[in-house]
Amino acid sequence: MAVPLLDLKAQHATIRDDVVAAVMDIVDQQAFILGDPVGQLECSVAGLSQVKYAVGCANGTDALLLALRALDVGHGDEVVTTPFTFFATAGAIHNVGARPVFGDIDPRTFNIAPDTVRASISDRTKAVIAVDLFGQMAPIEEVIAAAQGRPVIEDAAQSIGASRLVNGATVMAGQAAAIGTFSFFPSKNLGGYGDGGMMVTQDESLFEALMKLRTHGSRRTYFHEIVGYNSRLDALQAAVLRAKLPHLAAWSEARRRNAAYYDAAFADLTDVVTPYIDPANTSIYNQYTLRVPERDALQAHLKAHEIGSSVYYPLPLHLQPCFAYLGYEEGQCPESERAAREVLSLPVFPELTTAQRDDVIAAVRTFFGH
Repeated sequence: MAVPLLDLKAQHATIRDDVVAAVMDIVDQQAFILGDPVGQLECSVAGLSQVKYAVGCANGTDALLLALRALDVGHGDEVVTTPFTFFATAGAIHNVGARPVFGDIDPRTFNIAPDTVRASISDRTKAVIAVDLFGQMAPIEEVIAAAQGRPVIEDAAQSIGASRLVNGATVMAGQAAAIGTFSFFPSKNLGGYGDGGMMVTQDESLFEALMKLRTHGSRRTYFHEIVGYNSRLDALQAAVLRAKLPHLAAWSEARRRNAAYYDAAFADLTDVVTPYIDPANTSIYNQYTLRVPERDALQAHLKAHEIGSSVYYPLPLHLQPCFAYLGYEEGQCPESERAAREVLSLPVFPELTTAQRDDVIAAVRTFFGH
């Protein structure tokens, strides 16, 4: 690709010495499981998220699973969430034995609409999962109100370092929910060199539960208070992430600059809807996602011009074959279904050059006859 959707090699080249030194320190110590690097990263992420506690785990999917378990969600319970997100959100609900219930999205932000959360609440609702899609926070204060006293998990896998103004105060991704969850999958703004995840909370009892759950239900070796999981964040990944974390703010700012550049370039294209950012939000642009009626044709055109792109997500979760048992039919989440037909994400990574941005813009504009 002349312009890849994401260029991790370009980022690695800028921080290689720091990362290699951090990794080799772990190798030389031969201390690979938990330990100081993980604890230090947990402290740093807690500080960034403005919370009291952070708990590293094996990946972002486990972060959701452990969060649900810590909230005692299980068989017979329902959890309200969005159908327009990565599979892990609803998959974790299913895998703790609960039933996903889907509310529809706000067509502008792609995040769950609070009124659909309120409409989906039942006597069996045990929790709500709000997802911060594409780098901007869901209206977390409105979701919490709509949950009517049920705990809210904030799936912030795509939004670490994003923020939102709530009643004049800045709220960070993961801060306001009962538990916030992060993913360090390599494609994330703060990505490891493999899998990794983290959970954040203000609640000491939830912190204690999460600490047990990630290590076979144990806080003391060989003594198990509950049945937990083996979901520990590797020290190697923590070392990589600690080396990268000081760069996160600058990388996110570069993504915002790239997004603004695209916004200006596409402003006159009537068939293109550029990303809408809620005025209360500061997005980190994990993705730059257009809405285009002729999405598939545009994607084929970009591929022919060696421009990377991707569809996040082509089939909403309520229509996935594995969730057929839930009984949803097409038309029940119309905004999610329409988004799945129209969305296309373009390269927005921080190392994108001006020439590369201009190549992307030229290819899009050519498709529309400009």
